[in-house]
Amino acid sequence: MTVLDPNNIPQHVAVIMDGNGRWAQQKKQRRIFGHQHALQAVRDTVEAAVETGIKYLTLYTFSTENWNRPKEEVDGLMTLLVKAIHDETPTLQKNNVRLAAIGDFSRLPDDARKRLLACIEQTASNTAMTLTLALSYSSRWEIVEAVKKIVAEGISADGIDDTVVCRHLATSGYPDPDLLIRTGGELRVSNFLLWQMAYTEFFFTDILWPDFRKEDFRAALLDYQQRKRRFGKV
Repeated sequence: MTVLDPNNIPQHVAVIMDGNGRWAQQKKQRRIFGHQHALQAVRDTVEAAVETGIKYLTLYTFSTENWNRPKEEVDGLMTLLVKAIHDETPTLQKNNVRLAAIGDFSRLPDDARKRLLACIEQTASNTAMTLTLALSYSSRWEIVEAVKKIVAEGISADGIDDTVVCRHLATSGYPDPDLLIRTGGELRVSNFLLWQMAYTEFFFTDILWPDFRKEDFRAALLDYQQRKRRFGKV
């Protein structure tokens, strides 16, 4: 097995967890069946990230566009979210992982929002890694919200630069993602961290998310370590 270079581990990895519905359809099941079986992929990815020394892991959990899915699926996802956060909090504590979240939480059901905020509070002092759930999130929503905050603060046009915009984003204080992993075979970023991914390396795989495991995460990191990041320079 090829060994990862410990001196070239990405600080921040973002993941678009795609393919749950197709995975379920292949098994002639309802889409929620795929979401239920995706939890093991989340566990494997979080554990692999901690084991390899990654400091920030951001998972695209539910987009603002996902609210337009059938009510039965959305309700099932919210129920699953509440249960998963409750069940996984002890594991996050054990692995010294801090939970965070970005998105429009006002749209979440009360029980989901309360459970999320409770877990965030319980894990706030953990230091091994920050696991961020992008939940009821889209990048365009985030950028619009940032613009509103800048205007509300009365910052003049001449006073706005990259630093000011970054400070008003939901990811303020986070490093930009070094690597984006997208499962499911699609080749797009789906309104996810558009500002932050200006120089992110992309890794696409045909593996459907419920089948994604630690060795697949490691394969993405190995591929990343073969890249030469120039950030526009020669």
